[in-house]
Amino acid sequence: MRRRNLLLIIGVVLVALGYIATLNIGNENNSQSLGTTGPNKPIGNDTDNNIPDPIQTQIKAMSLEEKVGQLVMVGVNGYENDANSRQLIKKYQVSGFVLLKQNVKNANQMLALINSLKETNSVNKIPLFLAIDEEGGRVSRIPDELMKIPASRRIGDLHNSGLSYQLGSIIGEELRSFGLNMNFAPVLDVNSNPKNQVIGDRAFGDEPSVVRDLGVQTMKGLQSQNIISVVKHFPGHGDTSVDSHLGLPTVNHDIARLKSLEFVPFAAAIDNNVDAIMMAHILLPKIDTDNPASFSLKIISEILRRDLNFAGVVITDDITMGAIVNNYNIGEVAVKSIKAGSDIVLICHDYLKEEAVIKAIQKAAESGEISMDRIEQSVYRVLSLKLKYALSDGVVSSVDLQPINNKIKALYRDFPSLKG
Repeated sequence: MRRRNLLLIIGVVLVALGYIATLNIGNENNSQSLGTTGPNKPIGNDTDNNIPDPIQTQIKAMSLEEKVGQLVMVGVNGYENDANSRQLIKKYQVSGFVLLKQNVKNANQMLALINSLKETNSVNKIPLFLAIDEEGGRVSRIPDELMKIPASRRIGDLHNSGLSYQLGSIIGEELRSFGLNMNFAPVLDVNSNPKNQVIGDRAFGDEPSVVRDLGVQTMKGLQSQNIISVVKHFPGHGDTSVDSHLGLPTVNHDIARLKSLEFVPFAAAIDNNVDAIMMAHILLPKIDTDNPASFSLKIISEILRRDLNFAGVVITDDITMGAIVNNYNIGEVAVKSIKAGSDIVLICHDYLKEEAVIKAIQKAAESGEISMDRIEQSVYRVLSLKLKYALSDGVVSSVDLQPINNKIKALYRDFPSLKG
């Protein structure tokens, strides 16, 4: 996100004041974003232009537990909002949930699950992020009642920016129709290694310019439907041969190579106002010999935030992946990641691990290992993003999928090669 002109900031702040008041009585009528803050500077200065900062006012009223909750996103066990999910909402007030394939049986079930999570969270002041991985191709979580979108590589073969925007918009419409508000997509990795199985056809191609052009347009298409696009996997997972779901990949590139290839799509996304970036679990020993990117101060705060000037939300990839759990303690990783500059730690599996991560961050904050300033920087960014997209816990009564399927059919008709 970029700072807007003064008049826009003033107008948005006045609207947001009403939103914050609403947050305190049930988070139903959200408004627009307040703008941005630098990654390593004091945030939300109440004296700027003599206008109180409503987000800062909200943060000052939050308990430590509420603040820590906003730094964590979790998964769901099965098809229903079970006791563990309700506990994560009511006791820990987590920032949001991600739905995986094992959480989706059909359209009615998926809608019921999302509505149930929202209804449970209605007692809290801050609405949920509700995310999914919907890239198209083999990484698709949507119900079978919806026609499938082709893999990004097939779109890359056409190198049609307008098509990319259309597909992003259609995916966004799919997610919005169910009440979701965040997509962990598109993939901005440049698939430069033909042995790379974890990325492969999930990438738009092996040329940085192609990935840049199509990835940014897909992101914009999602945003056009009021869906938060979380681009991934920084600093670039394209030149790996190890699946980070199973082990820890090592990428032996220096900063000059990264700037010339891997960073290109991400830099373009930042220039085009990307809201959130997901960090990869990969080790880059020529940059940081000890810490994978997902909890590296050098990569998150120095390269991504300072050098690339990204002021939005940083989210880790799932820290229950093999790259992490086979090599590290996840509680320690969560603490290191927040200290390094991440805003949200993602834990997709296992309630006990989710609870352990929350408690580890709380303990680190209480002891001073993580400063309160550092905690509040991230909370500010998270709340700013929720305000920008006017998130709400209002339920969706029903979903009509036929108009969306008709749009997908029309695309296949207009671009026959998408079918393969």
